[in-house]
Amino acid sequence: MENALRPSVGISAAVGVAAAAVVLFIAFGSLLAMLLPLAVAIAGLASGLMTVGLASHAISIPSIGPTLGVLIGLGVGIDYALFIVTRHRNNIKAGMSPQDAAASALNSAGRAVLFAGATVCIALLGMLVLRVGYVSGLGIAAAITVLFTVAAAVTLLPALLGVLGLRVLSRRERRRLAAGRPARDGASTWWARLAGFVQRHPLPLAAAVAAVMVALAIPVLSLRLGSSDAANDPAASTTHQAYELLADGFGPGFNGPLQLAGTTTSPAATAAFTHLAATLNTEPGIAAISAPVPGHGASVISVTPTTYPEDAATSTLIGHLRDAIIPATEHGTSLRVYVGGITATNGDFATVIGHKLLIFIAVILGFGFLLLMLAFRSLLIPAVAAVMNLLAAAASFGVLVAIFQYGWGLRLLNLGQAGPVESFLPVLMLAVLFGLSTDYEVFLVSRIREEWAATGDNHHAVRTGQATTGRVIIAAATIMICVFSAFILSGQQITGEFGLGLAAAVLLDAFLLRTILVPAIMHLSGRANWWLPRWLDRLLPHLSIEPATQQPAPPRDPQRPHPQHAAR
Repeated sequence: MENALRPSVGISAAVGVAAAAVVLFIAFGSLLAMLLPLAVAIAGLASGLMTVGLASHAISIPSIGPTLGVLIGLGVGIDYALFIVTRHRNNIKAGMSPQDAAASALNSAGRAVLFAGATVCIALLGMLVLRVGYVSGLGIAAAITVLFTVAAAVTLLPALLGVLGLRVLSRRERRRLAAGRPARDGASTWWARLAGFVQRHPLPLAAAVAAVMVALAIPVLSLRLGSSDAANDPAASTTHQAYELLADGFGPGFNGPLQLAGTTTSPAATAAFTHLAATLNTEPGIAAISAPVPGHGASVISVTPTTYPEDAATSTLIGHLRDAIIPATEHGTSLRVYVGGITATNGDFATVIGHKLLIFIAVILGFGFLLLMLAFRSLLIPAVAAVMNLLAAAASFGVLVAIFQYGWGLRLLNLGQAGPVESFLPVLMLAVLFGLSTDYEVFLVSRIREEWAATGDNHHAVRTGQATTGRVIIAAATIMICVFSAFILSGQQITGEFGLGLAAAVLLDAFLLRTILVPAIMHLSGRANWWLPRWLDRLLPHLSIEPATQQPAPPRDPQRPHPQHAAR
C-alpha cells in the first residue's frame, strides 16, 4: 500500500520547471540564458538523488525523502544558478569579456551561493539534534540534494557560461553592447521608486507589514500536530472510500485500534492483565475490547476507541489509559502494560517533535545570528533577521493551519480532508525557510553594506541596495513559489502541505519582509545597523562573502561619523 500511495512527483516537477522557465525567460529575454539555470539545477538534482539512493543503503531514509529532495533541490538549484547568471550578464554588459565576466561572477555571486548553500545544508542537518530517526533521514536526504545543486552551480555553470560566451545575452543586448552604448542603470527603474517610497515612509510601512504578518500568524495558536492517514485522502480515492466503509461498518475507531501489550511473566500478572481487559469494557470512549491473547511471557489486548484516530478525544483516551487505568492495574504486581498501535505511535511522535521544537528553533536561530554577525560585523542586522525568520515561519504555519486544519479552501486544492498538520513538517519547513531567508538576507544586505562602505550614508546605502537587488530577489522568489506550488498537483496531502507551506513562506518573506519591512527597519535604525563592539570585533573571526579583491569596511561606532563625512 505504501508504494501505491507514494507521491508521484513527475508531473509536479515538470510543471514547476515549466513555470520557472517562463519566469527566467521574462527575466533574461534569452532562450539560452533561460535554459542554463534549468540545466544546471536538473544536473545537480539528478546527482543528488543518485547519491541519496546510495546513502539509503547505509542510513535509514523515509520513502518521502527523495520527494522532498526533488522539491527543495529543484527550487534552490534554479535560484543559485539565477544569481550567478544574472551577475555574469551584468558583467558582460559592463564591458567585461565572457571569460572575465564568468570569473568575476563566480568570485562574487558564487561566494554568496556557497554561503547560502552551506547555510541551508547546516540548517537541514541541524535536525539531527532532535535525535529522531525519521526526521534525521529527511534532513540528510534534503541536505545531500542541496549540496549537489550548489556543486553544480559553482562548477558546471561557469564552464557552460564560458562555452556560450555572448550568447547569454539577448540579441537586443548584444546589439547595444556592439554599438558601445552603456547598459541601463539597474537602479533607475520601478524598484528605485519603490526604494525611495520605503525611505520616505518607513514607520507606517513597517507597521502595516508587521500587522499583516501577525494577523496571518494568529491561527498558529491552535496548531495541532499529528499524522495523516486514509481519512485525509481525497474523497474520490479508493483508500478514503475503504476507510469510510470500515468506519461505517465497524465504528470510527476500527481504523486505528490501540494495542495494549503486557508482561505476563507470572500468574498474578496474567490475572491482573485479564482484570484490565474487564475494566476497560466499562470505560467511556471504548467501543470494543478483544480477549487477551497470550504469548511467551507477554499478552496483548486490542482496544477499539469510539472516535476516529485523529480526534482529540482519542488522544485524551490514550493519556487516560497511561496515566490512570494502567498504573492502577499494575500496582502491586510485576505486570507492565504498554500502549501501542499506529494511533498511539503517531501521537507519541507528535509529542516528541512538539517538545523538541523550541530547542530546534533556538539552535537554528542562534546559528543564523552568529553567521550573519560574522558576515556583516553587526549585532542589529542578525537580530532583525532572526525576528524576520520567526515572523515568516509563524505566518506560513498560520496559513497551513487555516487550510489543512480548519479546511478553508482544502477541497479546491484537491488535497483531501481537514486534519492535524503533519508532525515533522514544522521542523523541515523551519530548516528550509531559515536557509532561504538567509539567502535573501545575504543578497540584500551585502549590497547595502557595499554602498555603506563606499559612502557612509545609511539611507543612500539602503535605498541603492534595495533598488539594485529587488528585481533579482523577486525573480528568485517567484521561481521558488512556482516550484513549490507545483507540488500541490501531486494530490497527496503531505507533499501538498510542504509545497504550499514553503510557497507561502517564500511569498511572504520576499514580497513583504525583504522588500519592505527589512529596508524600512534599516532606514529607521540608521548607523546602528553597522555597530559592533570593538572588543567583540577583535574576538570574532572574519568571514567575508565579498570578493577577495574587495576589503570589507571596518566596524564603526554609530556615534562616530563616517571618515568621509568627518573630512568635509
